[in-house]
Amino acid sequence: MISRCRVVLIQMGRAPEDISQVFGDQGEWFKYALAPEHIEFNVVCPADGERLPKSEDFDIAILSGSWSMVTDREGWSEITRKWILEVLPSSKYMLGVCYGHQLMADALGGRVDYHPLGREIGLKTVTLTAAASQDPLLENFPRQFEANLSHEQTVVTPPPGAVVLAHSDHDPHQILRYGPTAISVQFHPEFTPPLMRACVIRRVDALQRSGLDAEALLRQLRPAEDAHRLMQTFVRQAIEAMKNKEYLDHAS
Repeated sequence: MISRCRVVLIQMGRAPEDISQVFGDQGEWFKYALAPEHIEFNVVCPADGERLPKSEDFDIAILSGSWSMVTDREGWSEITRKWILEVLPSSKYMLGVCYGHQLMADALGGRVDYHPLGREIGLKTVTLTAAASQDPLLENFPRQFEANLSHEQTVVTPPPGAVVLAHSDHDPHQILRYGPTAISVQFHPEFTPPLMRACVIRRVDALQRSGLDAEALLRQLRPAEDAHRLMQTFVRQAIEAMKNKEYLDHAS
């Protein structure tokens, strides 16, 4: 019987020191966000040379955001890109977040590049598409919800067969579905308002040069509860699906 679901966070590099000194590293953000779930949580950081897990060694993989760019084709990122293609046929549950979202799309044949309209940052409204009403993860979510975003690159073209489930005013590909067990989001469900605030403050100069109002972004910050709930719901549904499969395998 399944006792604790094995979740592995594939941490795509390390947070900048000024962020990690206050908030810890990304593994801690995701662990905190998933705290209510009955899971065994582990972190693997390929950028540090850590070996990516075999598919039999985890139940759910979450690919985190990063301060790197997919188009830089860093060695550890390309290794992870290949790993995604190796793992997906095993029907393991996989959730990509920001950089992880872009790397999943890139691995599956989509195109990632800098967003033609520039950076998207702060608390933004995500709008579900008509297809989301039939999606098992999103069918009970509101048509619009708020989410924290911080990205310069984007999925310019989704991979063949991917279903677009949400967009923002800035970005047309906020949620992509690749198959029954694989989905990715451009926004950060693990971000808290203080963490989002710190990300805005450390980029004030760059935001001003881009014509963005950092003070306005900071005033808008509040908990993005539905975005947070989306990640928890993904994990819960994966656990339920695994329990049902275990029951059917045992019954047969």
